Parts: sequence; C-alpha cells; structure tokens
Amino acid sequence: MSFGFAVESSRAEPALPLRYTGGHLMAVANWKNQTIWTGDNLPIMRGMNSESVDLIYLDPPFNSKQDYAAPIGSEAAGAEFKDTWTLSDVDVEWINLIAEKHSALHRVLLAAMTASDKSYLVYMAARILEMRRLLKPTGSIYLHCDPTMSHYLKLVMDAVFGKGNFRNEITWKRRHGFSSAVHKSNRFGICTDILLFYAASSASPFTPQYSKDSPEYRAYVDKSFRSVDNETGRMYQATSLTNPAYRPNLIYDYKGYEPPKNGWMISKEKMEQWDREGRIHFPKSKSGRLRRKSFADELKGMPVQNIWDDIQQIGSHSGERVGYPTQKPLALLNRIIEASSNEGDVVLDPFCGCATTCVSAHALGRLWTGIDISEKAAELVVRRLRQDRKGEQVSWMTHAPKVIHRDKPPQRTDLGKIPPHNSPANRKLLYGEQGGDCAGCGLHFQLPNLTVDHIIARNKGGTDHIENLQLLCGHCNSVKGDRGMEYLKAKLQL
Repeated sequence: MSFGFAVESSRAEPALPLRYTGGHLMAVANWKNQTIWTGDNLPIMRGMNSESVDLIYLDPPFNSKQDYAAPIGSEAAGAEFKDTWTLSDVDVEWINLIAEKHSALHRVLLAAMTASDKSYLVYMAARILEMRRLLKPTGSIYLHCDPTMSHYLKLVMDAVFGKGNFRNEITWKRRHGFSSAVHKSNRFGICTDILLFYAASSASPFTPQYSKDSPEYRAYVDKSFRSVDNETGRMYQATSLTNPAYRPNLIYDYKGYEPPKNGWMISKEKMEQWDREGRIHFPKSKSGRLRRKSFADELKGMPVQNIWDDIQQIGSHSGERVGYPTQKPLALLNRIIEASSNEGDVVLDPFCGCATTCVSAHALGRLWTGIDISEKAAELVVRRLRQDRKGEQVSWMTHAPKVIHRDKPPQRTDLGKIPPHNSPANRKLLYGEQGGDCAGCGLHFQLPNLTVDHIIARNKGGTDHIENLQLLCGHCNSVKGDRGMEYLKAKLQL
C-alpha cells in the first residue's frame, strides 16, 4: 500500500541549505526536508550533522511503567510502545562511559533513587547529549514530561545545556481534573504535564505569544470594552488622550473641544489622522474631553505566561484525533514552534509518534524531520499533512506532499576530509594515545595485533573521524562487533 512517501536511496541527495544566523555559519543538514526516520533515534541522531537544527521538541516516554497501544480500528492502529525500564549491565556501563566526559551528568545519574529510574535516565541522557550537539547556537529545545521524572530530567537538562540556559518550566493543564471528586483518593488529582524549555545560548530568539481564550482575558474585554462604534459596530474602550506632563506645543483646540491643561498626548496632525480613521471618541457636550477609541478586536490578547490552561487535550470526537495513545494537540505545538523558531527554520522531533510536530511545522512554513521507532509515524504524517494548523481537512491540497521515509542513519558530512579509518596514520596515532593497550580489556599488544575499531559503528551513526576510533585486540573486537562500548564493557565484566 502506498502512503505517499518515497524511500530514499543510498546515493547522495541535496541537503537542506547552508545558513548564517547571528554571523555564525551553520552546518548543512545532511538530510532532505520532510524526512521521517523509522528506528532508534540515537544512531539516527548520531549520523546527523552538528548545529543543523533550530528547534527540538520531544515527547519521550515518561517512565510511567505502563504499556501503550493505539485502539484497533483507529488511524494509528498498530502503534505501541512500552514505558517500563529495568537496569541492565549495559546501562551500568553507559553510566561509566558518561562519567569519562560528562562529570556533572554522571552525578545526576547516580542520584536516581531506583534501578528503574536510573535505567530511564541513562536512556534519556545519551539522547539529550546528541540533541545538544544538533542544536545551532541560536536553537531551543522543549522537553515534554510529567511529574514522574520531571525533577530528574531538569537536572539532566541543566547538566547538558547549562543552568544558565534554562528559560521556563511550563505547566500545561491538559484537562480539567475531576477524579478526586468522583473516586476515593489519597492525593489531589493530576491534570498537568510539564515542558522544560532550554535555549542553546543567550542568542536563541523568542517571540512572545498571546492568547484570547483565557477566562481572565475574556472577562477583561467584557468589562472594559463596552462602547459600540456607531458606524462599524466594533466594541471599544475610550482611553485618555491627556498628556501626563505639561507640553505647550500640544495645546490646541480641536473641532470646538478645548485641550486638557497639560495638552494632548498627540500632535494635531495625528489627531486629524485618527479622526479620519474613526479612532476619536467625541462626547456629546463640547465641555467633555476627547478620548481615543481602543478597539477590542485589535488587542493581541493576554501575554502567555508559564501556565498554559487554554489548550485542551484532544477530545474523543475531535477531527485531529488519530487514536495514538499519547497524541498532543496541534495548538500546543503551534505555540511552541511560533515562539521559538522562524519561517524556514529546521524543526526536529526525535520521538515524533503520530507526527503532530511535523504537521504543525509544515503548516507554519518550517523545514522539518521526525524520528520514531514505529513505522506508523511515516504513514500518519502523510495523512495528517492534508490538515490545516487546526486539524481540519483542507481542500487546496489535492495530492499528498512528498515525504521521504528512511530507516538507516545518515552519514555526517560536516567533519571535513577524513582519511580511511584503518589508515597507517590513524593506527600510529591511536597506538600512541592508548599506549599500546587494548581499549577493551586493557592488555598490552604490539601494533600488528590490534585492530582499528569504530567506537560507534557506522551503521549506528558513527563516523571515520579519529575521535570515533580506537584499537581493540582480536578477542574484544569479535565480542563487540557493531555494538557500542557499553556492551563490550558489560561482557568483559561477566
């Protein structure tokens, strides 16, 4: 069955364009716009060029200790994932590897209270480190979580991005909670998620957002904008035109109305312009004071703060709903993308699920790519790209947009010219750095008895760069294969 996406071949393809941001030359993204990847996001991100993404939104597993599956018969039927975690020997070695280069992050992992929490944090830490590498210096990241692990994840983000780059902890009230009123409970109802918002640097842009849907804003408009313009029927509030300071050059009569003692706030030319535009309120009595008409429909709305209670979770009868178990509303992603990116920017969702981020980014004129362990994401994104930013079907799109589906990690192109991994120069350099010892078992060998190994295999996103190379003895090399060093270290401990 065709879902409207193409499978990309292994030959070189045009990448996203080179861009300058704030005087800094950004890397070329080594994948095409509108690419959906199926597979583990860690090796796929490892194969992506550094500093090639403007905005990352991730909605990863929450360590909820539950299994999720889309209902049979829904658009997302077949999508499922487990959110249960068990600490393994491989996880322990991951912690040891992180300790070598990321001491602050290592301390966070050791602080986990249970083996399950530690396993979850190891999984997340390895991936967040890659996301940090992918972000441009002007980039931003939003990590979606809930109170189960938010406190640990904030420490992980502090360790990776720096405490000074923390912008907000956003509380999203996704539903109205009634569980404590209906069922007997020993705690208050939980109806919120958390978004941890970090910037890559102080240069990361931000566009304030406004909402007209909050009860406070509607109450303010109803209370303050009670007058009706006779010609247009628009609601307005009559606001003062009196200058707070004495301005003799702004003291003038206008159409028989005397000026205030300090003068007007605007020049006579501006007064005439506003009069032509219907923005001046004329009292019936000439003894009254001219005032400005501030129209309610010209207000941006109430500035959005760090509590988001104006975006509801997707209802059972919503046109957006595809049945994916953790689907988020388009309005949520629209707000994030509009706040922390511009048109033409690159948006990445490494846990894209039913592709809401991709759909929102597409509608808002951003370039995008998504990764998910399930092939359902690739199927769903094509169907959903026929929707507008509110999730409603649009008639102007008569065919599915081209979406590229890939399942193999890309090969990085941002490292310059690299010699073959087993070149004599690399062997000599590595032998000197390791002192002739195998990087696995630690035993000493002569150079001919050591093999150049990729620390991260090429099919897992690794490169031939010297930083990804090491020397292993024949035994360690055969045990490791194309797996990571955490696997080899764990096997050597048995």
